[in-house]
Amino acid sequence: MTAEQSTGTLKMTGRELIFSLGTLIAIVVIVQSFYATLVRPRAAAILAEPPVSISQSGQKVERDLRSFWIIIKDYEQETAIILAFWSLSLLAYQGRAVARNRRLLEKRFIEVSDGHVVLPEDARAQGRPLEALAPVEREMLLPRTLSLALNRFGATRSVQDAAEAVRDECEFELSRLDSQLSMIRFTAWAIPAIGFVGTVRGIGRALQEAQTAVTGDISGVTLGLGVTFNATLTALVLTIVVMFCLHQLQQAQDRLVLDTRSYVDRHLIRHMRVV
Repeated sequence: MTAEQSTGTLKMTGRELIFSLGTLIAIVVIVQSFYATLVRPRAAAILAEPPVSISQSGQKVERDLRSFWIIIKDYEQETAIILAFWSLSLLAYQGRAVARNRRLLEKRFIEVSDGHVVLPEDARAQGRPLEALAPVEREMLLPRTLSLALNRFGATRSVQDAAEAVRDECEFELSRLDSQLSMIRFTAWAIPAIGFVGTVRGIGRALQEAQTAVTGDISGVTLGLGVTFNATLTALVLTIVVMFCLHQLQQAQDRLVLDTRSYVDRHLIRHMRVV
């Protein structure tokens, strides 16, 4: 890893850390407010209703324990929702970065037409448009890779060394992008784990009410098993959503790196010649 790569990586890591922590705090506040003002009051109102009531038409009406507010009311579901929204926000941040890098593939940074060649003496002149870019844009994958290829070609006067530098840079970028997804992978594992915590808690609650069920009142057991199924259902649904988005992002990142390498080969490497 070069000094320029290390500096760029440290800058991106700092921005990502600030975004990650700030987003997590914001999501916790928003979700907690939503639960305090809407979810738990509505769930409590449903649970306060009698198990069976008589409607005006004389029909028996059971309270709706499968209501959306009942399903998500417990702390395990709240934690899973926080982690899911946090993961999606991190995925959106990484996806935005991929989209910005992909837009650069539509530009022409090296003005070399077919039939013309780039000599080692031309490397400095060809790299000036890249040096004139804004610092943020210059740190992106395509300009960084083009600059590295030109610098290596000018220093070593070897097309093979320039091509190897491009390959190493793309492999480094793949590793860096993969490492950025480690926290998202952790949350994708943690969400179902939290659901299983709710499952265990619900089973324990149901067992505590087993003695009451012997007398004919099974409401406590029902509510305990409800916690079990609700926590599992919420966690699994959220995990499916997060994993789908994660795989879509990974696919987009892999395509970006492959397309960048193809761009450099097509617009620069194949034009390089050593006299």
